[in-house]
Amino acid sequence: MKSKIIKTKAEYNEACARIYDLINSSEKPIEPNTDDGEELELLSLLAAKYESENWPVEAPSAVEAIRFRMEQMNLNQNDVAPIFGGKTRVSEIMNGKRQLNLKMIIILHEYLDIPLESLLNSSQIRLDNEVHQKLLKVSSVNKFMRTDIMST
Repeated sequence: MKSKIIKTKAEYNEACARIYDLINSSEKPIEPNTDDGEELELLSLLAAKYESENWPVEAPSAVEAIRFRMEQMNLNQNDVAPIFGGKTRVSEIMNGKRQLNLKMIIILHEYLDIPLESLLNSSQIRLDNEVHQKLLKVSSVNKFMRTDIMST
């Protein structure tokens, strides 16, 4: 199969079929730096690129990330109550009635190893358009701003 950028679902399916064939073509693992190894790696990268462009996976919400980690660690709400400041507060946060505060975010990150990116939902932090435009006019700020995050 000639390797090229995957642009259609048919090309994607063809690449996946070839990846499957390569993986199942031998009882021995495919070695890197061989023709089959190089083809498998390239097709896998191309397929992953097509998938990320056509079927993006949304990041989990903070509550989803906490639930996932609790499940991984076999914890219940009583176990994590001290992190949140009590059983009632855990319930409020897990049901979306209360937001995490900075102290909770830091403790969840430090003690449960939940990535900060999962706990900080930047989609909820937005400047109104007028303030955004004013900031863009300040050259030293504009140089460092990520406009995709700041725009509404």
